[in-house]
Amino acid sequence: MSFFFICVLALVAGYFVYGKVVERIFVINPDRPTPCCEYRDDCDFIPMPTWKVYFIQLLDIAGLGPIFGPILGALYGPSALLWIVFGCIFAGGVHDYMSGMLSVRSKGQSIPEVVGNFMGMSARQVMRVFSVILLLLVGVVFVLGPAKLLGQMLGMNVQLLVGIIFLYYFLATILPISTLIGRLYPIFGALLLFMSIGVVVALAVKGYQIPSLDFAVNTHPGDKPIWPLLFITLSCGAISGFHSTQSPLMARCIQNENRGRMVFYGAMIVEGIIALIWATAGLSFYDNPAAMQSVIAAASPAGVVNEVCNSLLGHVGGFLAILGVVVLPITSGDTAFRSTRLILADAFNIPQVKAAKRLLIAIPLFVIAFVISTQDFAIIWRYFGWSNQTLATLVLWASAIYFAQNQRFHWIATIPAVFMTAVVVSFILQAPIGLNLPAALSNGVGVASGVASLILFLVYVGRCCRNGVPSSPA
Repeated sequence: MSFFFICVLALVAGYFVYGKVVERIFVINPDRPTPCCEYRDDCDFIPMPTWKVYFIQLLDIAGLGPIFGPILGALYGPSALLWIVFGCIFAGGVHDYMSGMLSVRSKGQSIPEVVGNFMGMSARQVMRVFSVILLLLVGVVFVLGPAKLLGQMLGMNVQLLVGIIFLYYFLATILPISTLIGRLYPIFGALLLFMSIGVVVALAVKGYQIPSLDFAVNTHPGDKPIWPLLFITLSCGAISGFHSTQSPLMARCIQNENRGRMVFYGAMIVEGIIALIWATAGLSFYDNPAAMQSVIAAASPAGVVNEVCNSLLGHVGGFLAILGVVVLPITSGDTAFRSTRLILADAFNIPQVKAAKRLLIAIPLFVIAFVISTQDFAIIWRYFGWSNQTLATLVLWASAIYFAQNQRFHWIATIPAVFMTAVVVSFILQAPIGLNLPAALSNGVGVASGVASLILFLVYVGRCCRNGVPSSPA
């Protein structure tokens, strides 16, 4: 547990030190009106207290990813903890901060429009497709997942629960953000804190230990390689493209640019701490990775959550902790649909002030989502991890371009962009869902792709420096 707390301290230090560096390079302007002040419509653009904006941002991005991902990542051994710390500070925090603040500077636009502003129309169209498909998948999965968990806990009919959750998602999508989301999220946040603090305190008090801190050893029972699989599997606790689709929601509600580091970078840091808790639980609760793998094979990572919570916290505490786990996907599912509505509204230039305009998008959206929920979309879902990290890569490159256009220190975005380029290319080349090429060849091409993208970007940087090209929302 000593190493766990060192990792937590590293994340906290990352917020105060590196987060401040990112903020200074971005160059905030506290006197500049934010979108909620300029375009207030009391629906999507509405000023909210910073503490509430922070809680909504945290719960938006913290679905099942920072729990299930770290549990699966723990199969690879303690290297998962290092990826959480370094990924969160140097990649995920930068990604989330820039996706939020670039949206603030772009009149609260959705992330496909923001990326398109810097990478052109082709990137804009790719981001629109990626984002809508990804968000629809997240929304549907985060209907079925919570319904099944609640059905097991309460003994209720799963289909009835699916209908109730769908109804809540629909209302959360079309009503002003302060009506449901703004009022319920503080309560949901309390459950999240109970779950997180309860599990880590129980692990410490009951003396659980990580068997080994040999970071060079891969302990995965299936002998799956750390590169690039760990960086695809363990996403939300380190870096996740899904976050960039959520940040514009709060970019439309934040009242001052000087709150951006707390809301966007800070929420990523706390999600990293949640990921550390569950990776540590996975590493220490079971005698070996094979024992945890058998539970995952029988009941998915939810089985691990159930065993850990009930064993560590008892039946009552376990119930509340699992309820906190149920809350996480619901608080990402509702905003996934809301984000999809706003992305489509931005793409087709449909104002969302009037309820009729919101219904024009929301009704067909939920009809499609319902149809998807009745299908076996397992094949499509297999591409989720890769699509998610590809989305994050594009946002990092857009951030690097923004810095280059404004002649600022672009390396804080460029380095993680190069790294993630190598990850996503290596993965899709060797994965069975991709080209299924040999690992050595795929990894070589992946690294070469990262280097090639860096060279092309540096050529672009040189051109920007010679021509003095500024970006419009600087």
